[in-house]
Amino acid sequence: MIRQDAMQANLEGVHDRIAQAARRAGRNPDEIKLVLVSKGHPSDLIEELVELGVTRLGESYVDEALPKQAALSTFPNLEWHMIGHVQSRKAADVAAHFDWMHSLGRLKVAQRLDAAAEAAGKRLPVLLQVNVSGEGSKYGLPLPDAAAWQAWRDELEAILQLPHIEMRGLMSMAPYVDQPSEARPYFERTRQLGELLAQAYPAHRWDELSIGMSNDFEAAVLEGATLLRIGSAILGPRPD
Repeated sequence: MIRQDAMQANLEGVHDRIAQAARRAGRNPDEIKLVLVSKGHPSDLIEELVELGVTRLGESYVDEALPKQAALSTFPNLEWHMIGHVQSRKAADVAAHFDWMHSLGRLKVAQRLDAAAEAAGKRLPVLLQVNVSGEGSKYGLPLPDAAAWQAWRDELEAILQLPHIEMRGLMSMAPYVDQPSEARPYFERTRQLGELLAQAYPAHRWDELSIGMSNDFEAAVLEGATLLRIGSAILGPRPD
């Protein structure tokens, strides 16, 4: 297991790299939020990072996240982000136990989230997951370019009408590439789609862009990322 001093050095190094990329883009580093991808790591290890100042945790599986949330319940300022694919049968748990959902890609899931958020007395911030690479292994609405949007207009408008979920922006994943710069066109495509949707639906907020992971987050910052999903660059590889 990674040592705390190594994690602290990794965390500080990631923050420095984010700040440098932000300055290159003429951006304020403070507008870029780090979501620590804690999936696959035990709660005691995550607690050490929380004590170092991490406040946003990203999990992909409800059944793995709930025990961690219980173990870390003494830290009331934590934000829990669902970043993985969610089956409709798990939507109620996401609405009840998470503060954000990055991976909304289907109307059926949105409807169940909406009903569960109403039951929980909350309005859940969500991001629309889009597949801008065309890879069959990736989830999200298949939108390789802006022209593809028209085929999904009805579904999006139905999602936007749901009163207990709050659309806040887009989430996407670039293909795994050898050089981080190779991911940048996919992030650019996501940003441009967000700008298009902001013009088409100005009554909703499209201010968040969840792009960039451990291997490509600096390219994401250059393209306007506001939420970075970073795990291995801080925690090292997940345990087997």
